[in-house]
Amino acid sequence: MSELRLDLPNIDTTLFQPPDAAQLLAPDRASHAPRFLLLYGSLRERSYSRLAAEEAALILRALGGETRMFNPSGLPLVDDAPGDHPKVQELHALTQWAEGMVWCSPERHGAMTGLMKTQIDWIPLSVGAVRPTQGKTLAVMQVSGGSQSFNAVNQMRVLGRWMRMLTIPNQSSVAKAYQEFDEAGRMKPSAYYDRIVDVMEELMKFTLLTRDAAPYLVDRYSERKESAEALSKRMRQEAI
Repeated sequence: MSELRLDLPNIDTTLFQPPDAAQLLAPDRASHAPRFLLLYGSLRERSYSRLAAEEAALILRALGGETRMFNPSGLPLVDDAPGDHPKVQELHALTQWAEGMVWCSPERHGAMTGLMKTQIDWIPLSVGAVRPTQGKTLAVMQVSGGSQSFNAVNQMRVLGRWMRMLTIPNQSSVAKAYQEFDEAGRMKPSAYYDRIVDVMEELMKFTLLTRDAAPYLVDRYSERKESAEALSKRMRQEAI
């Protein structure tokens, strides 16, 4: 540590920790089915974002996962209702239950829908000492009425990063979605469907790989330092 102090004088060496393989590769692995929450961004009776999310849920269950889908109908605008609103509480509970998420939005006016953004905005960054999204996996998908676009998935990636989620590299964008589903609402065979399978496979793998180590993966030097300073300040106050 003496060399470290010379080279990095601004680092608190008592809080600076090399990666611990034992915590990254913990031998005790969770045995329950990975849990996924799926959000979609349209309330239309024939919502293609919902239909795509339902296909994704079927694939995740076939891969061994457990899925739940949030129905955003009745969810109020952010700041237009208290946090104890039943739909808000339902969303919070599902967020804390999930180990991974799928966000699927239509692209409207070149962006994700307001409904999609409202759901994401209602998800808290912290609840007491618990951060409902930090370290959880995320897959992003979009459907479009016209040619293929990536505006909505790109925006959702920004939000996932802001919420400290592990957003997987792969993604899905379904163009002319009205052509891709049959009358029963099932997705037709296509390269778009194959991509959703790819994305769900990747989401499952990343979730299995990271869920046991998620708290360690997102543990940060700056936050350990802040916590240590807060503890020191409290102890000084108690000694007065």
